[in-house]
Amino acid sequence: MQTDLRGRDLITTQEWTKEEIETLLDVAFQLKRERALGIPHPLLRDKTLAMLFFYSSTRTRSSFEAGMAQLGGHAAFIESRTTQIAHGDTAREIGEILGRYFDGIAIRNVDWGIGNKYIRAVAEASRVPVLNMQCDIYHPFQILADLMTIIEKKGDPRGKTITVSWAYAASYQKPLSVPQSLILLMTRFGMNVRLVHPPEFNLMPDIVEQARENARKSGGAFEIMDDFDAGFKGADIVYPKSWGSWLTTEDPEESARIAKKYTDWIADERRLALAKEDVIYMHCLPADRGIEVTNEVIDGPHSVVFDEAENRLHVQKAAMALVMR
Repeated sequence: MQTDLRGRDLITTQEWTKEEIETLLDVAFQLKRERALGIPHPLLRDKTLAMLFFYSSTRTRSSFEAGMAQLGGHAAFIESRTTQIAHGDTAREIGEILGRYFDGIAIRNVDWGIGNKYIRAVAEASRVPVLNMQCDIYHPFQILADLMTIIEKKGDPRGKTITVSWAYAASYQKPLSVPQSLILLMTRFGMNVRLVHPPEFNLMPDIVEQARENARKSGGAFEIMDDFDAGFKGADIVYPKSWGSWLTTEDPEESARIAKKYTDWIADERRLALAKEDVIYMHCLPADRGIEVTNEVIDGPHSVVFDEAENRLHVQKAAMALVMR
């Protein structure tokens, strides 16, 4: 266990050691037990968190606000379009100023080619820790919640097979951050990771290479597949979700046209039956029901999406307690 994480940024799990991640998970499990037992844990009494959003949110905003309140502190919601950020405040100015007002800064900016660079520029200027609530490359807290859920449902993740698959969705050109963070973290914990997608929906090459190296070091496995059904076969965990064809085209209309070639990539009961009998279905939410996944799957006995969503609260509280104290 690592006992000194005060002041650390969390922009990607790749920049934390495995032992540091395990410490965060240990604290998350402890805080979850204490909340279930009604044991108060005001570890951040009188501390404040700036939550800066460039992109709308349900679970992220709610869980960070609730988490700070449960830790005895306060979270301030800051929306980029209704503040001077939209009229000229630079990343450096935000880091300098909010870092003097608050004890931590959390940012969600998923703009392609901009989000991660912006968060890192704020972090460079800030005297307080910066937390990535999602960018164009990474979604660390979602993936930490996913790992926590896998441990709860499956025990030791080593040797378990997780299928991280593209699925069709009509809503919009979604970021790459969830599948990329999934393949990075799960390969570090010795899992057998299958990345399944049509040819136009590649992830960033450097992220894929990091996942390969993570698997080599951990004793896990990493493979890329292009057959949706084959990806489900024998899997312990399936995580089919949509993402945009950002490396093929940045045009949302062109991406939508490409995606329509693969409308049959939907998580349904037939495909779920190809996996292990005790398979769990995961999704970061919101899912495009009837398009990305059927109601029978997402509402069925193999789905753990609500436990997964709850665990966002606990891993975020753990991170804030460790880095903002």
